Amino acid sequence: MRELEQGLWHWQAEHPDWVAGEPWDPAVSSYAIDDGTRLLLFDPLGVPSEIEALGADREPAIVLTAPWHERDSRSLVERLGAPVFTPHPDTQEDLMEQFGLTAEQAGGGSPDVRWLISGEAGEGHFYAAGDRLPFGVEAFPGHKRNDLVLWIEDRGAVVAGDTLADHGQGLQINERWLTASVTRAQVAERLRPLLELPVKHVLATHGGPMDRAALERALA
Repeated sequence: MRELEQGLWHWQAEHPDWVAGEPWDPAVSSYAIDDGTRLLLFDPLGVPSEIEALGADREPAIVLTAPWHERDSRSLVERLGAPVFTPHPDTQEDLMEQFGLTAEQAGGGSPDVRWLISGEAGEGHFYAAGDRLPFGVEAFPGHKRNDLVLWIEDRGAVVAGDTLADHGQGLQINERWLTASVTRAQVAERLRPLLELPVKHVLATHGGPMDRAALERALA
């Protein structure tokens, strides 16, 4: 764990679902922001004990860039009572369209954060591109409707899940998801308004923290 600036932390942990052959590194990144009142945990996995202990003295909240980045969210909800802010998971129709599945294969849709949707655990707050969360986080459209890029104004920080990632060649738009209907140019155009903002930190959950120059190169 390291403190990038006062009250902004980064750490890495090995993802339990990683298997050999995956194009992404098994060590994924998570971040925490403490403003003295609220503790925000972004795509949390393997939260250090020092950070989790802060949750007892703050108002903790979990923020996911995508529902499949839930990682350790459920266990943290059970320990800290933190609400979860997340985009909606893929519906049956989404899975059929994206992966060419039949209705039977797609079932009831993605199992991501199903425990949150069902009310089995936690307090869920669902957001979409264009929304502003109650603690000053703004959601920008990413590659998919539910993989969003977040802007944290008071930290000058961009948080990216899978749309922008570093898989060993620097921060890039995720080319694995590009199709004839969603091109790299289209994704870059959606995110280029970020370059009009005073970005200091780019917090990639695949790759780690970077600077504004990395974002400029990725969107060029």
